Amino acid sequence: MMSSLHTIRKSKGEHIFHGMNTLFMTAMIVITLYPFIYVVFSSVSDSRLLLAQTGILWAPLGFTLDAYTMVFKNPNIVSGYLNTLFIVGMGTILNLVMTSLGAYVLSRKGVAWTRHIMLWIILTMFFSGGLIPMYLLVNNWLHLGNTLFALIVPGLISTWNLIILRTSFAAIPESLIESARIDGAQDLTILLRVVIPLSLPVMAVMVLFYGVGHWNSWFGAMIYLRDRELFPLQLILREILIQNNTNYMAGNASAEDVEAVGESIKYATIIVATLPILFVYPFLQKYFVKGVMIGSIKE
Repeated sequence: MMSSLHTIRKSKGEHIFHGMNTLFMTAMIVITLYPFIYVVFSSVSDSRLLLAQTGILWAPLGFTLDAYTMVFKNPNIVSGYLNTLFIVGMGTILNLVMTSLGAYVLSRKGVAWTRHIMLWIILTMFFSGGLIPMYLLVNNWLHLGNTLFALIVPGLISTWNLIILRTSFAAIPESLIESARIDGAQDLTILLRVVIPLSLPVMAVMVLFYGVGHWNSWFGAMIYLRDRELFPLQLILREILIQNNTNYMAGNASAEDVEAVGESIKYATIIVATLPILFVYPFLQKYFVKGVMIGSIKE
C-alpha cells in the first residue's frame, strides 16, 4: 500500500498544467493587489513628485505623511467617521435582530401562511416602488428625513439575507426545538439559546454582509441628508474623489501646489476609508464559506 503511494508520479502534461496555473494565479494576484499598493505608495509620496510621475509606481516618491495630516485635520472626515461607525454599529445590530426574528418565524413548521409570506417577500427582490415613493415614505410618513436613521430603518431586512438565515434555521433538527419546549422554553428563549448558537457561522456572514453594506453605502445619504455634519465617510469620500473638492483641505498651500496636494489627499482618504474593513474582514472570512454553504442547503 505504502509503496504504491510512493510510486505515483505526475505526467509531463500535469507538470505543465500546474506550472501554467501557478503563473496565471500569480499574475491575477499581482493585477488584483497592485492597485491597492499603488494607492498606498501614492498616499505617502511627495505631492509634486507624484504629480510628475507617469507609469508604474514601485515605491513611495519621497516619503511623507502630510496628506494624512491634512485628512485628519479635516473636520468632515472626523464627523464622517463617527457617523459611519454609528450607522454600521446600530444598523448591523438592528439588521441582525429583525432578520433573525423574521427568519425564525418563517423557518418554524406549523406557522400559518409561511409559504405565502415567503412568496411576497421574494417578490420584493424583483419589484420595488421606486425612488420617489421611497423618498416620500422616509421623509413624509416616517419623518426620518435628515437623520441617520433614514439610512438604517428602510433597509432593516435584506430579502437575500433573510432567505439564507431562514434556510439555516430550518436545517436545525426539530427535535432540539421540541426538547426546549418540553423544558418550558418559549420562542424567544429558543431563538436566543438554541437556534442562534447553532447558527453562529451564518450569523457571522450576516454581520459581514450588513456591516460592509452600511460601510460602503453613500447613495441613501446623498438623498436623505442635508446637514453636512451628518454625512457618512463614504459621502465625503465621493465628494473628494468625484467632485474633486480638495481645495479646502489643502491648508496654506500655494495655488500651484493645490492640485498636487489634492492628489495625495485623495489617495490618503481612500486608505483611511478602506483600512477598517480590511482589518475586520480576516476575522470573519473563515466563517464566510461555511456560513453561505449552510444557508444555501435546501430544506
